[in-house]
Amino acid sequence: MNIGSHYKLKTFVLWTRRTIYWLLLWAIIPTLLFKLAGFTWLTIPWVPIALIGTATSFIAGFKNTQTYNRLWEARQIWGGIVNSSRTLGIMVKGYIRTQDDSQKEIHQQIIYRHIAWLTAFRFQLRESKSWENIKTKSYNIEFQANYTVEEWEKNLGDELKPFLSEEEISYVLSTKNRATQIIALQSDALKKLNESGNLDSLCYVELENILKDLYDHQGKSERIKNFPYPRQFASINLFFIRLLVALIPFGLMNEFAKLGEYGIWLNIPFSVIVSWVFTSLEQVGESTENPFEGGPNDVPITSMSRTIEIDLREMLGQKDLPAPIAARNEILM
Repeated sequence: MNIGSHYKLKTFVLWTRRTIYWLLLWAIIPTLLFKLAGFTWLTIPWVPIALIGTATSFIAGFKNTQTYNRLWEARQIWGGIVNSSRTLGIMVKGYIRTQDDSQKEIHQQIIYRHIAWLTAFRFQLRESKSWENIKTKSYNIEFQANYTVEEWEKNLGDELKPFLSEEEISYVLSTKNRATQIIALQSDALKKLNESGNLDSLCYVELENILKDLYDHQGKSERIKNFPYPRQFASINLFFIRLLVALIPFGLMNEFAKLGEYGIWLNIPFSVIVSWVFTSLEQVGESTENPFEGGPNDVPITSMSRTIEIDLREMLGQKDLPAPIAARNEILM
């Protein structure tokens, strides 16, 4: 997530520069043929191009609206995770009572297990899918030098060590959906506390409801992660934009030729500018499709998980707390 006021124009131009190179080459070729080779028949009337441009504008606007909705829904889900996590923390401290000195230890075990769930879940969400483009498109790979994705650089087993026992870590790492199994372990622990009399039945039900809410948040996040923006809409948007961009230099030539002997050369910069507007819309929409893939416009789940961890450990009375995740080049992950 970019936390600056906006992306700098220089940054945006660098991110899209490979497209600009192709647009420039495509604008130069027909202009040279028109001016130097006398191929005046290359021009196309502007009316059909305008009609294609209108349709393209609608489909590009539709895609960008829907990809933004996916991003915003993901942010709302993680806002729910923040709230449910804090609720879990106060319930654990308020509901679980023991007759010996083990109370604080039990509180810590349950809260630490929840932090382990956050850790395993964010690692799962950062796993790459075949339709995601953050590791396949050259401009996205290049831009990764501006930020760090913690889940790509660290090992899940090492990250779980402060929060789970060796037995639990071994079990969790042997499963397919690790976040799901950590909540299952949490439920088993609460059940044992209820059976031992350290957790009242009504309080036990309330805590189980919090776990149900966490499963709900997890399922909603997995739906966004595992179901891409429909490929048919993504494809038609790409095809329309490429068609429009291919026609623009031929449609503008005749207009600029009317400006005099040197007017035709204006076709090159203006074709590039108009085409760049549409290709940039496509590129921005593409970068917003998958809000958990590890891109600079992602929901900052690493930072949000750290914020939850700090809140919960403060509830335990701890003073030696981890530092909040810092933004790098105004990008917060």
